[in-house]
Amino acid sequence: MALLDIEDIHTFYGGIEALKGISVTVEEGEVVTLIGANGAGKSTTLRSISGLTPPRTGSINFDGHEISDTPPQDIVKLGISQAPEGRRIFPRMTVRENLELGAFLRSDDSIESDIRRVFDLFPRLEERERQKAGTMSGGEQQMLAIGRALMSNPKLLLLDEPSMGLAPVLVERIYETVAEINRQGTTILLVEQNANYALEVSSRGYVLETGTVTMTAPSSSLRENPDVQRAYLGA
Repeated sequence: MALLDIEDIHTFYGGIEALKGISVTVEEGEVVTLIGANGAGKSTTLRSISGLTPPRTGSINFDGHEISDTPPQDIVKLGISQAPEGRRIFPRMTVRENLELGAFLRSDDSIESDIRRVFDLFPRLEERERQKAGTMSGGEQQMLAIGRALMSNPKLLLLDEPSMGLAPVLVERIYETVAEINRQGTTILLVEQNANYALEVSSRGYVLETGTVTMTAPSSSLRENPDVQRAYLGA
């Protein structure tokens, strides 16, 4: 059984159908990416998984649990965490306070060691530990958004546009860390417009267009596909 199995979900914003029968699977230990243009339904897929915009029909099965009607906080408890598009850090709180909030639903005694893990992944955050998050650079805030998501100790990490608005050197740093997070055992579902980086770090990919999956293949095959190259890889 896949860690995440999405079957034929239809998600709406009011009367507008944003997802028109999306089906996606993610095996434990994988990095899987969703690529596509703005409005393709990538972020809505993540919002459907995390319970923020539940699907109207279809099923989402995670680690043996049907979660399509599960409240977001309970989905976090089950082991899914998201670093949202636009970072959404708490700007008036310090870096440490943001990380501690990421562990809000936990009651174990490993929170401090997980903060240390985040600092090992992102040494810049340790340097800024007592700094207000809103005063940091965009790249530092993205590091914090990912670190905060890791603080719930997820089995599945959802990353929504982690390269958005960042300089190329920072994008490379973020993706090096994404690969390291996966090597440490966290399964990742990644949404990206920067398909070059996404396909380099992932094992499989899905191409979304206007709320439907139009193609799925190993990332290496998608990188070599002429249609994908023209549409998403700048070829």
